[in-house]
Amino acid sequence: MDEPSNPLFQKDLYRVPGWSILLFLTAAAAIVVPAVWLLPEKTMLPMLTAFFGAGLVASAIAVLPLGPRAGLQALGFRAVGWRPIVLGVVVTTLLSFAVSQLGIQPEGVKQVTAQVRDPAVLVPTLLVLAILAPLVEELVFRGLLYGWVAGRWGGLAAFLVSSVAFAAAHAEPAHIFLVAPLGLWFGWLRWRTGSLVPSIAAHMINNGIAVAGAAFLGGS
Repeated sequence: MDEPSNPLFQKDLYRVPGWSILLFLTAAAAIVVPAVWLLPEKTMLPMLTAFFGAGLVASAIAVLPLGPRAGLQALGFRAVGWRPIVLGVVVTTLLSFAVSQLGIQPEGVKQVTAQVRDPAVLVPTLLVLAILAPLVEELVFRGLLYGWVAGRWGGLAAFLVSSVAFAAAHAEPAHIFLVAPLGLWFGWLRWRTGSLVPSIAAHMINNGIAVAGAAFLGGS
């Protein structure tokens, strides 16, 4: 099938080499293990901060040898119009609302809900779960993994593999089930726009709404 001519449906012009994936895995393990070991408190928020912080640094290390410009392009940081960003946010919000009506609440979500009712931890939780976590997840799954698979087997394979991997990474079966539709939507955005920007924006806003909702509506 021919590639669509719409500029939103652009091809991936920069592939992620295999050594970048190995470099990411090595760097992530080398950073997260001592970081967790050195934590004075191994509670949820510090652990998540260490985990996602390590992922952010490892993602940068993985593409550093490509050079700043090529590295960002390989991860999918390309200019995109405002329409895909707005569409991404709107559909993500609708999907999240629909999934929430199922009444399924994973254990991890329950822990966040209980924690953010304390106003003192709301801002740190937002910084970690609404900014750091979605940024790192997008860099890893729809940046590095997507770019590596797309460079070998094409965009459709990258869309499917990155979406499944994203859902599976949430580990808890109930959580996997709940995030699978979002994973497919974020993957579709990456595939059809050729840019990581729409999925990052949609992911961050979705997580921000979820955390704020847990803080202000969780006890209602």
